[in-house]
Amino acid sequence: MALWKVQAGKYGEQIDVALQNDLVTIGWDELGDLSGIRSREGLEDLYKRVYPDAPLKTAYNQIGQIWAFRDRIAVNDYVVLPLKNRSAIAVGTVTAQYEFRKDLGDAVHHIRRVKWIAKEIPRTNFGQDLLYSFGAFMTVGQLTRNDAEKRVISVAKGRKETLTVARLQTADENPSDVGQTTDIEELAADQIQELISRRFRGHKLAELVDAVLTAKGYTTLYSRPGPDGGVDILAGNGAMGFDTPHLCVQVKSSDSPADVGLLRELLGTMKTKNADHGLFVSWGGFKDSVRKEGTSSFFQVRLWDRSNLLSELLANYDRLPQSIQAELPLRRIWVVAGEEEL
Repeated sequence: MALWKVQAGKYGEQIDVALQNDLVTIGWDELGDLSGIRSREGLEDLYKRVYPDAPLKTAYNQIGQIWAFRDRIAVNDYVVLPLKNRSAIAVGTVTAQYEFRKDLGDAVHHIRRVKWIAKEIPRTNFGQDLLYSFGAFMTVGQLTRNDAEKRVISVAKGRKETLTVARLQTADENPSDVGQTTDIEELAADQIQELISRRFRGHKLAELVDAVLTAKGYTTLYSRPGPDGGVDILAGNGAMGFDTPHLCVQVKSSDSPADVGLLRELLGTMKTKNADHGLFVSWGGFKDSVRKEGTSSFFQVRLWDRSNLLSELLANYDRLPQSIQAELPLRRIWVVAGEEEL
């Protein structure tokens, strides 16, 4: 079986629909139902009618991706879905041929049904070469180098990766565009998260969160290693921390997604500590039950996975203590955006 990457929207807009409905999807909704398309040439004719002003290179690349999704991905092939909003990867097997749907929302029409093997694998479980492959801007691509299929399925079943050298082919197996279409920002985020995983394991992750909150203007009380009574950090606004909001912060450094019991524990601790709000930081992300309950507790609790923590860290990096900056030495650079982003 082949292994494919399918991206659910440029910014992950269709991720929740894909996971909840067991499918992968692509854009290009203006093309309409592709079920009647019988050849690559037929798709090219349709594409040129719908997008007459598309540059030749763009047209060739996108037609290849659409055709791969429509025809080349086979039943029982494996698929990876980068979860851009969660710093995680979902892995599954394709269970049906192409379908055109109108009942899943305005931006979910072209679909392939999927049986998920794992819905939320931390990106840091994969080798850097695979992350490079996952980070391509292309919506659809086949992963072929360095035993990618075997390695991804192994990770999906619980093993962590360490290798560092594969690539992603275009949907037409043309490797020339790979370097030009890689999301450099995403690759940098992967490297920073890997460094955090190595240098801020266990209770040290709470130290990092404490430093970020202090940089944001909170006065904090940080619990040292040992029994924490359900809270790692207490935080309040103002020089003495007396000003609202008052926060209870719980930090979990495990690579495994946190379950709903931990969220309920934090909600209980908030009452005990007379806190206005709670912050639940989980490096391994959250199970669906936590996200659902977190939505109903939106005005009480915020959930930070590793992606949220990284965003807050980067936004406040210049105000972090020198000791933290020394352990996370980062440099801001400016680059020209790729053609796909302009």
